[in-house]
This record gives sequence, C-alpha cells and structure tokens, in this order.
Amino acid sequence: MARELIIEADGGSRGNPGPSGFGAVVKDAKTGAVLKEIFEFIGIATNNVAEYSGLVAGLTAANEIDPEAQIHVRMDSKLVIEQMSGRWQIKHPDMRILAAQARKVHAPNLVDYTWIPREENSAADHLANRAMDGAVTPNADPAQQVNFMTERLTSGEAATTFYFVRHGETVLTNSRAFSGANGTNPSLNEIGFTQAENVAREMAKIQPDFLIASPMLRTKQTAEAISKSTGLQIEEDSTWLECAFGDWDGFTFQEIKAKFPVEAQLWLNSPGYEPPNGESFDEVGERVDAAIDYVAAKYVGKKVCIVTHNVVIREIARITLMAPGAAVFHIDAAPCSITTLSVWPSDGLRVLRTFSEVGHHR
Repeated sequence: MARELIIEADGGSRGNPGPSGFGAVVKDAKTGAVLKEIFEFIGIATNNVAEYSGLVAGLTAANEIDPEAQIHVRMDSKLVIEQMSGRWQIKHPDMRILAAQARKVHAPNLVDYTWIPREENSAADHLANRAMDGAVTPNADPAQQVNFMTERLTSGEAATTFYFVRHGETVLTNSRAFSGANGTNPSLNEIGFTQAENVAREMAKIQPDFLIASPMLRTKQTAEAISKSTGLQIEEDSTWLECAFGDWDGFTFQEIKAKFPVEAQLWLNSPGYEPPNGESFDEVGERVDAAIDYVAAKYVGKKVCIVTHNVVIREIARITLMAPGAAVFHIDAAPCSITTLSVWPSDGLRVLRTFSEVGHHR
C-alpha cells in the first residue's frame, strides 16, 4: 500500500511585490509526524509566486522522501488550490511556469489538493515569516529543518557564476536618453573611460575565466579595459545587445511623452509594448533568459564576465526574482556596476548574489 504524506505550504510577500519567502511542512499522514520543514527567502516577489514556490518546495521534499507516495496538499491559498485542481484557469505567465514545475516534481495523479483555513496552516505560515525575517526557526530539529539555498550550496554541485558589467557612461547617460541596439551607438565619454578602468581593476581581482561583450561600441570599450586587466580575449555576442528603442532612440522620456503621448503611456502600462520599430522589455527578457541557460551549460563551474547594458541587467534581475514584468521599471543598474548571478545548470536554479555593485566587490 502506497505511503501517504501531507504537505502544508504557504508563502508571503511584504509589499506584494516585496520581500518574500515561503515555508512548507511534510508530515506522515498516519502518524502526523513532521518529516521535513523547508523555508526560503526568495527576494522580491508577489504573494502568489511565494505560495507557488512553497508548493514546489514541499512537493520536492515529499518526492525525495517517497517518489511513489500519495500526497495530500493543504494550503490556505484558494488561488493555488483551485488552479492546481484544474477548476480555475492559470492566466498569469509566472504562475503557469510554477504550476508546470509543481506537476513535474511528483506524478499529478498521486497528488490531491484541499483548501484549509489560515489558522490550520500556521506551521507553514510561521516558516514563511521566518524566511522573510531572515531567521531560522527556534527549537526545531536541524536534521528536519532545511534552508533550500544552504542545502544547494553545500551539495557539491558546481555553479556557473556570471558577473554582468554595465558599460561606462556616454554622452547620453546623464540625460537618460534612450540609447538602444539600433540607435546612434555612442562612445564612452571621459568619465566612462575612467569607470571602465575602475571596473577592470575589480574584475582583475575576481579573475573570470571568460569575457563576453555586446558588440556595441560602449560595451566593447568597457570590455577592452577588462581584457587588458585580465588577459582574456573578448567574445562578442549580439544576444547581450541593449533593448532596441526604434524611433525613440536618442530622445529622453520627457521628449518621447511630448512626441508620442499615446505610445509612451502604452509603454509604461505594459513591458510587452514595442516602441515603433523597436523591441519590448519582455522580448529582451526572453532572449537573455535563454542565453543564461546556454552560457551556464557551456561553462559549468566557471566565472563568466559579460559586459552588457542597463535593460538587459534589469531583466536578468527581474527574471531571477520571478517578479512581474512591470518590476523592470523599478530597477536600475549604475554605469560600470557589477551584478552577480549563480546558476546551477543541472536544474537551472538561479541566485542573484549582488546587484549594481560599484567599487569594492565583495
């Protein structure tokens, strides 16, 4: 007779989106004994992303205990329960991805879902809040309580480490004029060259194994400084080009609002909107998302420096944190800053370690 397990899972966000975490408890259905507790802080995300992440973590832990067990999921999230039971449609793309992950973890025919009141889900809620607080739960069995990130870091699997460097300042940087892949392609200015020399010294300390750059002039000039400090050859790759702004290139957003008022509002309302003859932020996200997986698999366990652009780095941060598309408007990378990402190629797990660091790199 198949073993029966109970999963109680929850997630929360302080801000929605905001600092988020999840918690999950795996119990033996017959005895009620707690077999495993899982919690994790996941960065900036929505409540729903955190709840789904808790479900995926709970199913993963239960599957590791017994891949043939009958699992009873209990959550106080009506949305997750109804969507995973197939009674409600899953319209949000982030939710579809997480739901698909949940179905892959454990055979769907061995999982059933039940909604429970919040007060009956207090153990998972407690763990989710502890994750958001950045603390471990007191008085718990260390063998049962696992932080997913700690477990991954001590598993021995080699991660590919990315160091994304935004190029130095150009004549358009301070005005925040659009300067995209199909635009005027300006050079670094005097300040930009100084910034490039500074970040090159930092990369020499890090000692990356490979150096990749967008083929635009300002990124190549920044990469050339890094090449001199590290001795690495530059590999140009158009995947890491800046977003193409089309007819808006060279204008500030204030000028664009005056010239294209309707289109400017559409752009603000949706990261999927393409400026005339340009590219949407969502499209940038799609190309760099696939590129990260490709580079991580090609250079397993290596350190890769990629010199690229502001929108590209903003999309990388957003995708890694599983934040909604509009979050890209609330992220900004400084010129010649370093953003660090770890990727485990075997399952694509990504961890944003630093964002827009300027100066001494820790």
